[in-house]
Amino acid sequence: MTFDVLVVGGSFAGLSAAMQLARARRAVCVVDAGAPRNRFAEASHGFFAQDGVPPLELLEQARAKLRAYPSVTFVDAFATSARAEGGGFELGLEGREPLRARKLVLAHGVRDVLPEIGGLAERWGQTVLHCPYCHGYEVAGRALGVLSTSAMSVHHAALVADWGPVTLLLDGPDTPSDEDRALLQRRDVTVVAGRVAALEGDAPALSAALLEDGRRVPLEALFIGPRTVPASPLAGQLRCAFDEGMAGPVIRVDEMKQTTVPGVFAAGDAARGMHNATFASADGVMAGVAAHRALVFDL
Repeated sequence: MTFDVLVVGGSFAGLSAAMQLARARRAVCVVDAGAPRNRFAEASHGFFAQDGVPPLELLEQARAKLRAYPSVTFVDAFATSARAEGGGFELGLEGREPLRARKLVLAHGVRDVLPEIGGLAERWGQTVLHCPYCHGYEVAGRALGVLSTSAMSVHHAALVADWGPVTLLLDGPDTPSDEDRALLQRRDVTVVAGRVAALEGDAPALSAALLEDGRRVPLEALFIGPRTVPASPLAGQLRCAFDEGMAGPVIRVDEMKQTTVPGVFAAGDAARGMHNATFASADGVMAGVAAHRALVFDL
């Protein structure tokens, strides 16, 4: 069988794209490996009318809604390859026969490359956090830290200061510019130089950052801006163009979520610099509508 559209990725962006196609009565197949980026978080915050619901519960609710549409198929597998074939696309799967479709939506998301600091990975999504809008309210008023990972970390710290007292851990030899120091001073952000050796506390709880020189900085939550990489090699295999985003490479798309390869659309974290469940879902809606439009008008 050749589907109208294959959607790679079954999280907020992919399921939102699939819903538009299902309601257009198109044969759509969602291919998902079952490892969404936000699986480490206990709750999804800030999402319209669903604040505080666990992200995996939200995804299961969305899948249940999609199962009511007879034109939707789910395949639980990891997509290993993609290529153009016969006016459409063939998707290779790990341990399964390949799938084919006329159009392709890439909604596979990104993978966070976490700093190699002892105790950090096991706290990711609990007391080591990324987005203050997603998780800041729950740690408000506590001793907060921001780990410097890029030139944007100063601005990250200035924002996080609205949720509580902040310490910016430089984690290296770089020092903020005079302009940045003035901003941090206005925001009452403490700056601590020195490499971070480990995070301490009864994980996933956090009590302090241990520096290599033996100093301890009391902390109850740490915000970081990790570098991200595509969670799948498919866009590169298809020769889609990439741009450098705030945290890593992003698939280049136009306002309709069309990539530089005709018939291939991309949505969600893999195709935008700012990452948020609401943004991802909205992008998925546009990608689904655009894929349907491309089917109708043979674009």
